[in-house]
Amino acid sequence: MTVLALETSCDETGVAILRGRNGDSRSELLASDVASQIAAHEKYGGIVPEIASRNHLICAPRLLDRAASSANIGLSEVDAFAATSGPGLASSLMIGASIAKGLAIGFAKPYLAINHLEGHLLSPFFGDVENGNQIRQNVSLIVSGGHTMLIFVRDLGDYQLIGRTVDDAAGEALDKVAKMLGLRYPGGPEIEKHACGGDPTRFDLPRSMLDSENFSFSGLKTAVRYLLPKIVISSEVKRSRETAMKNSVGNATGSLDSARDDVISDLCASFQEAVIDVLVRKTIAAAQKYRVSLVTVSGGVSCNQELRKQLGEACVREGFEFKNAEPWLCTDNAAMIAFAALLRSRTRFESKVTEEVDPNLALV
Repeated sequence: MTVLALETSCDETGVAILRGRNGDSRSELLASDVASQIAAHEKYGGIVPEIASRNHLICAPRLLDRAASSANIGLSEVDAFAATSGPGLASSLMIGASIAKGLAIGFAKPYLAINHLEGHLLSPFFGDVENGNQIRQNVSLIVSGGHTMLIFVRDLGDYQLIGRTVDDAAGEALDKVAKMLGLRYPGGPEIEKHACGGDPTRFDLPRSMLDSENFSFSGLKTAVRYLLPKIVISSEVKRSRETAMKNSVGNATGSLDSARDDVISDLCASFQEAVIDVLVRKTIAAAQKYRVSLVTVSGGVSCNQELRKQLGEACVREGFEFKNAEPWLCTDNAAMIAFAALLRSRTRFESKVTEEVDPNLALV
């Protein structure tokens, strides 16, 4: 079976073609392409829905043609068309869903509406040849721009919510703190870059709701906001002292710049460590409570190498197998949507073309 999927839940346009092999659960990715809109939204410091949907309209047809050409397949040979139906931006979701519905109607093929979060949830099993891409029981951490949640996965479609964020998701907190620090958008990679070489113990930042299975990162973000003026004052005092010594030791500009860079690096490292500490502790606690042998992580924030390292090490210490999605599968992409659609199609799942997108679609 061959599935063509579109992902347009936010600001990334993705198209993928995935073919399932007869007689087993393995699959072959024939094409996958993503058009990024980071440059279009960077100057606004965040996603502008109107710009995102307009760019989806421009990019999707080009990616469709390119994917079909790369896969050396005609659209009439596709067995099912899938698209992300939520959660996400309504105006963006409508673009991908409308195209997939139109193709399904035009070629008289099934249409599959896929939950974006399920795409992330299942992505660590994509390409798991050793286990035939089979979904195994696990505790899964989904950590992306707008979502932070822990899920107990019994089987495909059988999910139990363990905990979720009650305010800012980890990705939102990263973006907001990066903006406070004057760093570029998107904030997560910038925080990670500046945290390299920084001292994660320099600033004592809070770990909220450690006794709960839910998450809260708003207080951590606020703690950074209140800390910033103190750091600025400290830097200004240092500047005054070094300027006073300028005539005797030469130009102090280089040392001042270095001092400011050190402060930013240490603050980014301390903030990143606080986020990771909470994510790791809660994930391990959930895995122990639900007595699973496998822990998985997915979503855009899981591209963070320090998170992968610390969660992986914690799993080894506590005796859990650890599986993470490949970095290219963690950010928004259509391959994970095609994978979820392929697995769902084997359970005879099919959607109506009259089905509306749902910006607030829940996973469980």
